[in-house]
Amino acid sequence: MPGLSTGYLGLDLRTPLVASSSPLTGDLAGLRRLEDAGASAVVLPSLFEEQLTGESLEIDRLLETGAESFGEALGYFPSLDDYNTGPDHYLELVQRAKQVLDVPVIASLNGTTPGGWVEHARLLEEAGADALELNLYAVAADPEENAWTLETRLREVVLGVRRAIAIPLAVKLSPFFTALAHTARELVAAGADGLVLFNRFYQPDLDLETLEVKPRLVLSTSEELRLPLRWIAILRGRVEASLAATSGVHTRDDVLKALLAGADVAMLASALLRFGPDHLRPLEQGLAEWLAVREYESVEQLKGSLCQGSVTDPAAFERANYARTLKSWSSSFRA
Repeated sequence: MPGLSTGYLGLDLRTPLVASSSPLTGDLAGLRRLEDAGASAVVLPSLFEEQLTGESLEIDRLLETGAESFGEALGYFPSLDDYNTGPDHYLELVQRAKQVLDVPVIASLNGTTPGGWVEHARLLEEAGADALELNLYAVAADPEENAWTLETRLREVVLGVRRAIAIPLAVKLSPFFTALAHTARELVAAGADGLVLFNRFYQPDLDLETLEVKPRLVLSTSEELRLPLRWIAILRGRVEASLAATSGVHTRDDVLKALLAGADVAMLASALLRFGPDHLRPLEQGLAEWLAVREYESVEQLKGSLCQGSVTDPAAFERANYARTLKSWSSSFRA
């Protein structure tokens, strides 16, 4: 049988199938199910910057509230109950996960400013996390803030966390950068050991009955893999970092495409939420069978063989593919 092992962030993984951050990775029962089904590593749900800020506000409030303060004043402060877990519970989850799991446990922090990132990165390392994923979720909504300012701030976050911890550090990016390849290289230079492509920005919806903005969660489909595929293929060999494909990994073919483009691992969330952790079993079996039929000796032999630097037509990943795609549609329509 072909070897399915792969390296990611300096970690040796049994297969390239990684359970990405989702509700399934938020408790021990879900984590055990994922490991039993074949996940080679797990990424815990993100600890949000707002949770760290909220914790500080709550501590300040308690310290400043005297014995004769009125209870009504408590209502002015945001409640931490709206979040799935607080920092202390998150650290406990990391510790307990490390006690019961044999696969690497990757913690996750989500935010855009230095804030409590550095201190909590240290705490997560002390809790036993095998690696840390920085989920850089930033919406460039301020017209006064230019791209350079935003990207510099993100780079400073990575620099600060890198200096604070010794465990491997991955950065989960959005695709919305003016010069994504340059930004990726700068973040790697700042200390990122890996890049996770891409963060799915959940877009708000409008409720026509209440006339309010409301959140709406829509699971990904395989079609969304094309964007990560393009950029993984472009970055493979151009940045000295591990590459992870996420957003749109659902089937065996999706996993194979991610590896061929140059990913070291394929991360799944929506597919596991839709079909359950046992969905990992046919993916692993299908991957092994495909490699065997085509006489590949290992996943390592497969990785990056269709990246931009390896294919006969590198322009296929850039502008030339745009006209070609439109032409293929028109030709199909005429037929």
